[in-house]
Amino acid sequence: MAKKKKSMSADKTRQQSNIESIVPVKGRVIKNTGSAYLVRLENGEEVNSRIKGNFRIKGIRTTNPVAVGDIVEITLRDEDVSYITSIEPRRNYIIRRASNLSKESHILGANLDQAILVVSLINPETPLTFIDRFLATSEAYNIPARIVINKSDLWDEDTRELAEAIKRLYDGIGYATILLSTVTGEGMDTLRSVIKDKISLMAGNSGVGKSSIINILAPGAELRVGEVSDQHHTGMHTTTFSEMVDLPEGGQIIDIPGVKGFGVIDFEAEEVSHFFPEIFRIGRECRYGNCKHVAEPGCAVIPAVKEHLISESRYASYLSILEEAEEEAGADKYRKAY
Repeated sequence: MAKKKKSMSADKTRQQSNIESIVPVKGRVIKNTGSAYLVRLENGEEVNSRIKGNFRIKGIRTTNPVAVGDIVEITLRDEDVSYITSIEPRRNYIIRRASNLSKESHILGANLDQAILVVSLINPETPLTFIDRFLATSEAYNIPARIVINKSDLWDEDTRELAEAIKRLYDGIGYATILLSTVTGEGMDTLRSVIKDKISLMAGNSGVGKSSIINILAPGAELRVGEVSDQHHTGMHTTTFSEMVDLPEGGQIIDIPGVKGFGVIDFEAEEVSHFFPEIFRIGRECRYGNCKHVAEPGCAVIPAVKEHLISESRYASYLSILEEAEEEAGADKYRKAY
């Protein structure tokens, strides 16, 4: 059973004496509710904490300077709430663009052992471009990534063939892929084995079944499960805030709200190919070291796409990110000029 959270508001006298005796104290952020953070101390107690306004703008271009998974130091300032005063250097983190028009990023989770992307092929359908953007971001921030293709109980023969083809594609690149169903149990034991004793961020589009998966992996988590819109065949958000869920067999999952798109940020055009392992590997055979694999003479990547050594879908995803990076670089130059 998942650990029951200990309330720090029921007994303010006990809260003060426990915290003040060890102020300042370190803990891990396990939930972000937008305006407040739940911090688990080393003694297991969980404390509602806030950050000061000036803390938010210390050169951090993110919508959430404190993320679930962060190791922080807190100080009690009054009898009701503690304040986060510092963040330890992160081992790693993963971010996405806060919105398509935004220059800000949003940190999805910090100090991760791996990232798991949950996708579905029907009800709703996850675009391959979304998968590739998530994987490229994981590569950029040095976080091992896996893929879970959920809802196999809904597949007909053709859809299963498609799922197995997608699995072969990503397995071949190096991203272990699991075919899974929370109804039949397919793939659940494999997933349990790969998340045991690790901190795993679980991401995906709304409606792909993240909450159902976590409810099975962590009985007692009781995450709300949403339905898929009949009209648009897209998922409806159930997870409102990021939260770390304890696993009974060891380890934690960081559950984040479902996202409709995955916008990359701060990618340099010349580095985009580094985040596609198969393109980077073959790209070392290009005539020019700065080849962008678009129309340059002596490019090794373009023939590899034509010969199906590189997936056309992966190459299309690469080009879309490259175009974004070049547009952003051009916009930055324009802003600096004026």
